[in-house]
Amino acid sequence: MNLLALAWGSLLNRRFAVVLTICTIALSIGLLVLVEQLRAEVRQGFYRSVSGTDLIVGARTAPVQLLLYSVFGIGDATNNISFQTYRELSEVREVAWAVPMALGDSHRGFRVVGTSSVFFDHFQYGNRQPLHLAEGRVFDDLFEVVVGHRVARQLGYSVGDQIVLAHGTGRVSLQQHDDHPFTISGILAPTATPVDQQLFISLAAHQAIHIGWESGMQRPGAGIDADAARERAEELEPQSITSIMLGLTSRAAVFGLQRRINDYRAEALTAVMPGITLQELWRITGLAEQILRVVAGLVVLAGLLGMLTVLLTTLNERRREMAILRANGARPVQIAGLLLFEAGLIAAAGIAAGLLLALGVQFMAAPWLLEHYGVHVGVSLPELGVWQVLGGIWLAGLLIALVPALLAYRRTLADGMQVRS
Repeated sequence: MNLLALAWGSLLNRRFAVVLTICTIALSIGLLVLVEQLRAEVRQGFYRSVSGTDLIVGARTAPVQLLLYSVFGIGDATNNISFQTYRELSEVREVAWAVPMALGDSHRGFRVVGTSSVFFDHFQYGNRQPLHLAEGRVFDDLFEVVVGHRVARQLGYSVGDQIVLAHGTGRVSLQQHDDHPFTISGILAPTATPVDQQLFISLAAHQAIHIGWESGMQRPGAGIDADAARERAEELEPQSITSIMLGLTSRAAVFGLQRRINDYRAEALTAVMPGITLQELWRITGLAEQILRVVAGLVVLAGLLGMLTVLLTTLNERRREMAILRANGARPVQIAGLLLFEAGLIAAAGIAAGLLLALGVQFMAAPWLLEHYGVHVGVSLPELGVWQVLGGIWLAGLLIALVPALLAYRRTLADGMQVRS
């Protein structure tokens, strides 16, 4: 208790330098913990975004790119695949269900997905959780749309509202499908996946609003009015789609069917398994993660060296304080122990503040990551490995404090009472 009181009084007497040292350590620890937390949470968020889908098929491209634009809405497809290919793949013996997806439109920065009602029956996320509607129903009329939870919440939509879709996937679009307004028929329950940021229409509706847009811009008088489109709804079939999600009757058939699709002669296709492709994504980003870890480690080292600098700088100023302690019966080892105890308190305070800082930044960054990338990042305590690293950093702080502690140990009472000019 006396040691704690002495250390606390000494730290208060030098509170400005001590607070700066704690802030330096806290910033370095915060960066280290934040890198590890975001890395783990982002990976988990990506993995829970799609579940139960065995293969994703698209035009010939890089597997990671196909996964990103099909599931996460990041980037755009370089090419489409024919609707006839979708028909043929859906009739393959090993395929239990096939979900077509047509991309290319948006609404106020949120992506629009043309699909079929099969999507709501078979798409799963997390631990094979199915989609549920919080309000309304799946689109029935040609010009009805189902919106994700975040779309409805952020834009203040409810069932029955009318909206206009835009051509293109940019956040700002000057080309609107304003001749075909859509009515919101349903709002999905929250999933904390990219689905929350998407709007879903039928393939027939996707085809209807793009009649006359073959050149990328609407040709005057080439479109079709809403009533005529409803009458021809059964005839409206897209010539091409962006990608297909496949669920198989047996997981054992995945590799064989993937090889057959990649060798498909009618057109160049790429079939990817979501889980394996995500692992490939982590291998690509692994170098960046290691660089961030090294940078964070160097920042932590700089923070500990800053603590050493403060201890050494104040050591000479505390000569008389140490001499008085020696005169009152304190032994050299006790003086050294006092410095080590102070260093331990400073390091522990810096680690605790850094941990709180990292969790706070993670809490504030979670909505931004969900809004821009559709990846849910939860706020949780670090894993065991991170706690072990933090413990190692605290021990490193004590080891660094051994330098001023040994210097204080060697000082004598006579040296402390000397007046130096």
